[in-house]
Amino acid sequence: LPHMTNKTDTPSGPAALLLNAEDNVAVACRALDAGETLDIGGLQITTQQPIGAGHKLALRPIGSGHTVLKYGQAIGMASRAIEPGEHVHVHNLDMADSVHDMAYGHAYRPTEPVPAPLTFQGIVRSDGRVATRNYIGVISSVNCSATVCRHIAGHFGDAVLAAFPHVDGVVAITHGTGCGMGGNGEGLALLQRTIRGYADHPNFAGVLVIGLGCEVNQIAPLVDTLSARDPGMFAALTIQEEGGTRETIERGKALVHAMLAQADACRREAVPLSRLSVGLQCGGSDGYSGISANPALGVAVDLLVRHGGTAILSETPEIYGAEHLLTNRAATPQVADRLMQRLRWWEQYAALHGGDLNNNPSPGNKAGGITTILEKSLGAVAKAGSTGLMDVLEYAEPVATPGLVFMDTPGYDPVSATGQVAGGANLICFTTGRGSTYGCKPTPSLKLASNSALFERMSLDMDFDCGGIVDGRMTLAEAGEAILQLMIDTASGRQSQSERHGLGDNEFLPWQLGAVM
Repeated sequence: LPHMTNKTDTPSGPAALLLNAEDNVAVACRALDAGETLDIGGLQITTQQPIGAGHKLALRPIGSGHTVLKYGQAIGMASRAIEPGEHVHVHNLDMADSVHDMAYGHAYRPTEPVPAPLTFQGIVRSDGRVATRNYIGVISSVNCSATVCRHIAGHFGDAVLAAFPHVDGVVAITHGTGCGMGGNGEGLALLQRTIRGYADHPNFAGVLVIGLGCEVNQIAPLVDTLSARDPGMFAALTIQEEGGTRETIERGKALVHAMLAQADACRREAVPLSRLSVGLQCGGSDGYSGISANPALGVAVDLLVRHGGTAILSETPEIYGAEHLLTNRAATPQVADRLMQRLRWWEQYAALHGGDLNNNPSPGNKAGGITTILEKSLGAVAKAGSTGLMDVLEYAEPVATPGLVFMDTPGYDPVSATGQVAGGANLICFTTGRGSTYGCKPTPSLKLASNSALFERMSLDMDFDCGGIVDGRMTLAEAGEAILQLMIDTASGRQSQSERHGLGDNEFLPWQLGAVM
């Protein structure tokens, strides 16, 4: 984005942005009236109708069937002839085939590490893993035990926890499945992998797992595969064996209370930034997301990777049409091939259910100026920065490779972030243009607003304002450095906005595959 490398002295900023010299559309930086004459990249353009902030306007004639370019990339084709100054959106822009040169790995360059890596104040567990938070988790194996888990966790409110100031809370991890499913196969294996990832997560100092007793997703196979915890910091109960819900709740309260003193003894210490694993999310995206918040997060990701940290890009349906930007910098042909295999699977999966991947942009995305999945994906991939793609993982698989990795997940934010946390993410960075309130216990979730109007309107939910990039008050480099510092501060214990408001208890949402029986 060469036009945004320097600040501007214009208080209101530009009226529209030209993102690439090859583009035939620009993006409105404010609501434009019909008949306004603008200087955009040296072209004098008169708007033909009102154009909303974040929406596109044509810079030159675009013939019917011709390609529409944004970011220097194809975002679709004109469904009819478009004149300069016209609003370009769903009424005159259609999806186009995504055809790119898949020169796997040609842009890969090893990341040059910084000579003196930064640190954050983390919690080092006895097995050497590093936490950013200090929770106790009460995890249900099946929906039938969810209410019991919530009653136990709900007992440990502020009054009880006041005696344990170094414990961040007791959180119930519940879900809507665990039975009525096949006793083997992909659906059960995926659920077990997700729950295992949470039960093993370093942000839990202690864990209590509760089942009903007769469910398909039995506790015993889960317990047998978990990493060892300190004595007294893991327990499992089944409601049927305990004698019912009341008995299980009372027994569960006693077990959790016994964990609190040991959890409260944990203290933070300086650890290298290489121990930070950040899940990258975007939701409620708008026309600014790919201009401000996502590329600013991408700058922060590049810095994090240079310090040895890990960033997890996900939401496979939302890289569709931009996958070449990832495969071209894959560390090996095998990594690129695994990514393409997942995209082919998604094409088949969508077709099986009578859909296609261009159905992805939501009504809110479109109201914010995004028209096609190609446009959305190009903006979404920007949050992955520019370093090499080092690995491709299945949903909720443990992330063990440092640097930028990709985890296959749906685009639905709670399902996607659940997979990232199960894989080990101890921080989430979530960009939004329309406004998301996503919390993510036991992992803190930072909300990065793509525009200042959103940041001001939802100031109690947003953690960082990227709108200054659009109007010239801040460069991408400055924003990226500030976001990295926000990551460090949050990983060191500074509460995110969602944590201040107590949000994040209901967002555990494993990806459900397979028949419900």
